[in-house]
Amino acid sequence: MALTLCLAVILDAILGDPRGFPHPVKFIGTVISFWHKIFFKGPDSFLRGLAVVLMTLMTTGLFVGGLFLLTDGNIFLQVYFLYSAIAWRDLKDETALILSSLMLQNLNEARKYLSLVVGRDTENLDEKEIARAAVETIAENSVDGVISVIFYAILGSLVSSSWGMCLSVWLFKSASTLDSMLGYEKFGRYGTASARLDDILNFIPARLGALMIILSGFLTGGSPGAFRVFLNDRLKHKSPNSANAESAFAGVLGVRLGGGAYYNGKLERRPFLNENGSEVVTADILRAWRLLDVSCSLSVLIAVIILS
Repeated sequence: MALTLCLAVILDAILGDPRGFPHPVKFIGTVISFWHKIFFKGPDSFLRGLAVVLMTLMTTGLFVGGLFLLTDGNIFLQVYFLYSAIAWRDLKDETALILSSLMLQNLNEARKYLSLVVGRDTENLDEKEIARAAVETIAENSVDGVISVIFYAILGSLVSSSWGMCLSVWLFKSASTLDSMLGYEKFGRYGTASARLDDILNFIPARLGALMIILSGFLTGGSPGAFRVFLNDRLKHKSPNSANAESAFAGVLGVRLGGGAYYNGKLERRPFLNENGSEVVTADILRAWRLLDVSCSLSVLIAVIILS
């Protein structure tokens, strides 16, 4: 099991997201769309939204479990399913486009690339605001895209055999995709189950991930006040999880994150994280990458120890 995880991480580091191959996220998106068309009758039905969640999880579980039963837990399939769930390299690749545009002082290109990875309005952002949004994206997705995946791989291995890692991870990814597709405000009560399930499943990984980030900052000479910033600011977000990793990143890097942004033309005010920190500049994206690499590497190392 430790070898399977290591191979998956190495593949992600070398190849990034497998865009040219059948991707399980695309399958899950298709499944969600199928059940959504059947159950959606308006934004006010919580029970119909819950039905979409349950049917999506059941479909994913049956597909992944059945596939591994039919292939007798094929090791190559296990590696592929874990590899395609990890978004470590992809997170850096997406923000690299933003970084390179900022370094060339091409703000229009930077805004365009940023708009592909965030939900906020990007048309009028200046250089520092673009850099801040990029660092916040790295921080938040360090949990969703890597640390939570590793957490559920470990949890799945404790419950079942090695292919149980894949089943556990892809049930988590199903919940994450449900939140991405149905959990935002326009779906109202219908999207509540999708949003709350993602909150629940990320609750522990978000906090463990923040501690991993702070430990990584200590090992790499980050700001000594990072843990204090985390304790003070970790709940300053409407999501119960998002500010955990973001406050840890803000504390370690010594920068100020948060403060709000425009969404569909409306200002959404948010408290600052590490309010006394310095403003984010372009070079802080590189520092955020380094912190991402160290914290994710440490998470993988701990997982390998547990799985060995």
